[in-house]
This record gives sequence, C-alpha cells and structure tokens, in this order.
Amino acid sequence: MASFLRIFSALVFLSIPVSSQLDELFFRGFKDLSSNLTLNGIAEIEKNGILRLTNDTSRLVGQAFYSSPFLFKNSSNSKVFSFSTSFALVIVPEYPKLGGHGMAFTISPSEDLNGLPSQYLGLLNSSDVGNFSNHMFAVEFDTVQDFEFHDISDNHIGIDINSMNSNASAAAAYYSNDNTTKQNLTLKGGKAIQVWIDYDSSENVINVTIAPNSSKPKIPILSFHVDLSPIFHESMYVGFSASTGLLASSHYILGWSFKINGPARALDLSSLPSLPVPKKKNTGFVIGISLASVVLAICLLALAIFYLIKKIRNAEIIEDWELDIGPQRYSYQELKQATNNFSNKQLLGHGGFGQVYKGTLRSSKTEVAVKRISHESKQGVREFVSEIASIGRLRHRNLVQLMGWCRRKGDLLLVYDFMANGSLDNFLFDEPKTVLNWEQRFKIINDVASGLLYLHEGYEQVVIHRDVKASNVLLDSELNGRLGDFGLARLYEHGANPSTTRVVGTLGYLAPELPRTGKATTSSDVFAFGALLLEVACGRRPIEPKAVPEELVLVDWVWGKYREGRVLDVVDPNLNGEYDEHQVLLVIKLGLLCSNNAPTARPTMRQVVRCLQGELELPENLRSPSASDGSKGIVEGFDDLLSSFASSSFDKMRSYSFAGNGASCASLSTSPLTLVYGRD
Repeated sequence: MASFLRIFSALVFLSIPVSSQLDELFFRGFKDLSSNLTLNGIAEIEKNGILRLTNDTSRLVGQAFYSSPFLFKNSSNSKVFSFSTSFALVIVPEYPKLGGHGMAFTISPSEDLNGLPSQYLGLLNSSDVGNFSNHMFAVEFDTVQDFEFHDISDNHIGIDINSMNSNASAAAAYYSNDNTTKQNLTLKGGKAIQVWIDYDSSENVINVTIAPNSSKPKIPILSFHVDLSPIFHESMYVGFSASTGLLASSHYILGWSFKINGPARALDLSSLPSLPVPKKKNTGFVIGISLASVVLAICLLALAIFYLIKKIRNAEIIEDWELDIGPQRYSYQELKQATNNFSNKQLLGHGGFGQVYKGTLRSSKTEVAVKRISHESKQGVREFVSEIASIGRLRHRNLVQLMGWCRRKGDLLLVYDFMANGSLDNFLFDEPKTVLNWEQRFKIINDVASGLLYLHEGYEQVVIHRDVKASNVLLDSELNGRLGDFGLARLYEHGANPSTTRVVGTLGYLAPELPRTGKATTSSDVFAFGALLLEVACGRRPIEPKAVPEELVLVDWVWGKYREGRVLDVVDPNLNGEYDEHQVLLVIKLGLLCSNNAPTARPTMRQVVRCLQGELELPENLRSPSASDGSKGIVEGFDDLLSSFASSSFDKMRSYSFAGNGASCASLSTSPLTLVYGRD
C-alpha cells in the first residue's frame, strides 16, 4: 500500500506542469479582456466587446494575439499537437462590393509580425515572402484578387505557409445540411460568418469550414495535407491580422475559442455581441424643414437659395462612372493643403500634361506626388479615367503605385507614391549632377523589364503602356526603377486584336508601324523599351539634334559602331570605363533587337527578361541592317526562338540563337530620315 501511494504521489507531481500549461481559450466577446490580448496597429476593443482589427483608413494594419504563447509540440518526438479553433468574423467594406483586402488567423513565433498592409495582410513583407525561416502558418480570408500572389478570386479562403502564395485555396462557400449542395458565401457581405479550423496531427491534414450560422457543416470547404512539425516552434502565438489597401474594410472578430488536442468549444452566434445597425440619414425630414422654412419666411427662402447656389458651385460633383473607379478619392481641399496651395516651391516637374507637385498628406504625414492635369492639356477626362482605371488596379513592385485621385470642375489630379530620386532621365542626360554606376543602371533595366512584362502578361488584361521612356521611369529612395505615367495606356483582353486609335507617344520611341496601322501593341512597347536600353547604355537620347549627322539617330549610330567592331565606343563616357563588358554588350544587343523595324522580329518582354537574367543567349553576330528585306528567313529564325522558348523550362535550359547560320533576327533602319519622319 505504501508503495502504491509513493507511485501515485510521483505521478501527481509530474502532472502538475502539464496541467498548468495553457491549452484552451474561450471568448464570448472581448470586453474587459484587453490585458489578455496584445493589440498592434489600429486594432482595438470596442465598448460592446467586439474586437475591431481595422477601420476605414487606407493602407494600415491591425493585429491581435493572445498574450501568452501555446505549447504546440511534444518534446519527446517533436510532433505538432492537434489543434482546433473557431471564431466569428464580420467584414464591412468602405464601399459596397469593393473589398479592402482581408484578414487571417495566424500562428507565428512572434506577436509582433512587422508585416506590410495591402496584399500582405500584415503578415509578411516583400523581403521575407517565401522564407522558410518565417515559421508562419495562416488561413487567409481575402476580398481582393492579387495577381502577384496568384489569388484565384476576390472572395476566397487560402492556407498560407511562410508565404502569401497560398498552398491551397478555395472560393468562399459552405455545404448545406444535406451535405451535397454547395452554397456560395460572400466574405465582404457585412454579416457574421463562423469559421472552424481543425488540424489532425495523426492524419497531417488541415480542414477549414465556414457557415453563415452556428451549425458546423460536416464537409469542410478546404482541406490540405501537410505536416506542420517542421513549420512550428515548440511555443507559438495565436491570433489575427488584417490590413487595408487603397480601399478599406473594417474587420471584426465577435468571439473566439481555441483548443490544443481537442475540439474547440462551440460558439453560438446569437450569444455574441453584434455590430450596431448604422443610422440612416433622414433626408426627408431635412427637406420638410426646409420647405416649412420657405413657407414661413420669404427672407429665409432667399437665404436658403443663396446658400444652395454657393454650395453647388463649390461641391465636388461625383458622376455615376466615378463610383466604379477603385482607388481612393481625395478631396480637392486635402490636396490643396498637402501641396501648399500648389506652390511653385513644391513643383517637381512639368510637361505637356501639366505639373507634378510634391505634397504631404496632413492626415497620415505621407509624402506624395500630385499630378495636376492642366486645362489646356490634350490629356483630358478620357486619358484621366484611363490612368485611374488601369494603374489603380495594377499591383507590382516596379510600377509607380497610384494612391488616389480627385476631380473638381476642370481640375484633374492623380496622387502617387512619392519617388525621392525623380525620373531616370535626370541621371542620364545634360551633364547629370549624380552619375549612376553600371550596376545601378543594369538593375533599373531589369526593374523596368519586370514591370513591363507584368503589364503585357501578368495582369487580367493586356496593358499597353504606349509611352515607355526614360522620363517615365521613376526612382525611389533606394534607386529601384518603377514605370509610371499611365495616361496613354490602353487595355484589351488577352488574345484579342487591339483596336485602331490615334498615334500618340514621343518621337524616337514610336515604333515605325504605328503611323501605318494606328494599332499600339505589346511589340510597339518593346520597340520603345529598346530605345530605353540604348539610352541607359549610351547616356544619349534616341534622337540628338545637336549631334553630327551620322550620330543624329542613336540606333543607327550604335549599329554603325557594332558593325565596325567598336560597339564599346558608344558606352556612356560618364561611366569612365567601369562596367561589366558582358552585361553592356547584352544590353546593347537587346536594344538593337528590340528596335527592329519588323514587329514580328522583335522579342517579347518575357524573352527580354529571360535574356537579362541569363536564361537565353543572344547570337554572337547580328544580321546586317542593310541586308534586311523582311524576308521569310528572318521571321522564321525568330519563330524558332519562340518555339524553343515555349518548350523550355526553368529547370532545363539551353542556349538559343535568333537566326540560323549565325544570322540575327535584327532588322534595323539605318536611315535617320526614315526614323524621324516615319515615326513622327
């Protein structure tokens, strides 16, 4: 008996640390629980006990984590425990039917994630996406389709491990009680949605289930087989993260339960705090009072008419088409204050479109560039709407981000991220104060090529920029290149034939076929990019009126030097001979190939990017421009490249040539008159 008591006492003693280990949470609302939660960013607990992660402020992050970590691993075998969680969420967009990014349930090694807003949901940033060292697990509820991370729609659920590229995703939906009928569910509908996330460590499977009520469907909407043991540390934090972008949504958590090694306790939506019903403005009452005032006093009527006329004159009228535009709409007064009443001291530059001013938004202290389109500019409302509609939905690190816009009477304004180092042409031409070294130039070329490839192939539609040139390449504080000024951009569906339109662009960058066909294509963008390549390598504009006749047209001059075997003579003398000769020759050859008169003989931007990254090799010798007659041989040589490119992979690469028998597909015009007048 004494032996039994000793053994029983030892077991009780050993069980004390295990039983004291935190393994469960259960919150019916979050009132008076601020000490148990770590809130970051704009997250807050409202008076009614609802956890609000974000509000209708653009480009911010809100996070809430339980203050103490959970033990997730068995110390004996390093196997992750099973776990289960259930919570109720509500997503209310600032504008109906337009989501403002999403939120995620996350398990991470830290409660301070230091993530970015917008498409990163506050979880990661651009430098650590995909790193195994993140040790992050998340289930995202996303209301914006981001093409950079290959989102399937703007209403989906995804399982993310160490990256924002979901390992598995599914459209938001649930199975009804008969377990056979799938019902679609809108995440941004402003109504409560209950979520169940269950991980079975014996089966190595994660299941995600959602429903618009408290009854859990038997069939999950998303399942993914994965062993989380290599991902999780022994102790991890659990919580939520949400973010807003150009558009904003309010993200709420009504209740939350969590359990290690067992099912989480059930939540009843009817017992959780609910969002207050927004009060509707009683416009009828206001009108009635106004009418009564008119009847009572003629003088009040006169004052009311005077007041209304003044208000209408100063009002920012919003037309129906403006409601369909995505980016944030700023007030004219806000931009006027940001730019110090559009002071000349704030002027960054000007051109045919108008002026660009530096400004600081008083609400967020964010530095911006405000493009104000002049009344006399030919870039009117049509181009203005085009720029908003195109760049407003584009998301790529090498494109200048459009933050918002404003239209008031005849004033048309666009608000961009501020680029601290201005445009690329200031660093290339007219004895620049600061000279870019070759490493910086080559990176900028790669940046612009990446952005242009995204426009041509990575977006839901084909985007033709139509004005690629050095002055439209902007540099941020770290000298990263970003393509901007989308006022002339045109969009069409992939596989469609672009429509004929008026010829626009800048002399020296216009493809020779444009005046004949009037059709801007991806190939005409490639032609302009070829001029940009030669500009960066040579430090000269495509057409230099002050040069001697044989150097008037940059592409002809470069070709002449190439033909003489003295191509390095064209390299920008400001580099003082300090450059990578292989990279310089690559850029010059690509510039000549992209500047070909025949559109079919030019490479695509995907091929250009692969050449710059060393995945495709250019021919040793380019075909003589004087031998170019548009013959079939040249085109067939490039078609061979296209065929081999389509059948290649990143895992098995070969070297290619642009034409058989050592001939290149380059076919260039050597006539300055043809270039100047043929492209005017």
